[in-house]
Amino acid sequence: MYLEIITPEKLLFEGDITIIKLPGTLGYFEIMQNHESIISTLMQGKIKVKETNGIITYFEIKGGLVEVSNNEVKVLVESEDHTNI
Repeated sequence: MYLEIITPEKLLFEGDITIIKLPGTLGYFEIMQNHESIISTLMQGKIKVKETNGIITYFEIKGGLVEVSNNEVKVLVESEDHTNI
């Protein structure tokens, strides 16, 4: 599954992932391979990304939007801080 995380200033992340956990308006939710197409708003919280190589990265966001279609995930966020684990 391919992911892009974008702020108004820059592209924060792009690459292949196995799973992403997002802070949705109604609570956290996860997206995996072959997920149905969706568009959802995001609240302040942490995005957790697990890359295909096993690296886990967290992005702290203030809010945004996610769109999922055909195993492509696009996340538009207001701002972020991130750490790798």
